[in-house]
Amino acid sequence: MSARESATDDDRLEARVGQRLRSAGLTIATAESSTGGLIAKRLTDIPGSSAYLIGGVIAYANRAKRRLLSLDEQMLVEQGAVSETVAREMAIGARTLFGVDLAISVTGIAGPDGATATKPVGLTFVALSTPRGVWVRRFVFEGDRLQNREQSADAAFQMVLDYLDGAL
Repeated sequence: MSARESATDDDRLEARVGQRLRSAGLTIATAESSTGGLIAKRLTDIPGSSAYLIGGVIAYANRAKRRLLSLDEQMLVEQGAVSETVAREMAIGARTLFGVDLAISVTGIAGPDGATATKPVGLTFVALSTPRGVWVRRFVFEGDRLQNREQSADAAFQMVLDYLDGAL
């Protein structure tokens, strides 16, 4: 049994995020690539999440990132889909698209394929766009595809909590 499976409902990161968003009267949206909707799924596992989760985009292909989140094609070519800049722009795009208080984005290489000499499997960028600014965190997770996706979602939830705690 994983730590996530053994946690009570109220202890799970997504439940804590939901409680904090609800009490603050804030809304959130997601822009997900490597997590494939896992963040939105985990948020919607929580009853009453419609009070704060407005929507989400799974922008797996660059074409979706361009069309749905208004990312610049040249930036995608120059930076690559897995980059700090793309994560930042995905979060900004989701915040604009959904008209929310906060937007979280994730782009990464979940594996087992997709690595390059400079971008290993597990490389992940998580970004948070808020009225106060945009923050991006870089991670290199070690695990299989599912573990990397779960760790990415956990990192996204923790980033939201850090923001709500005033740590960002």
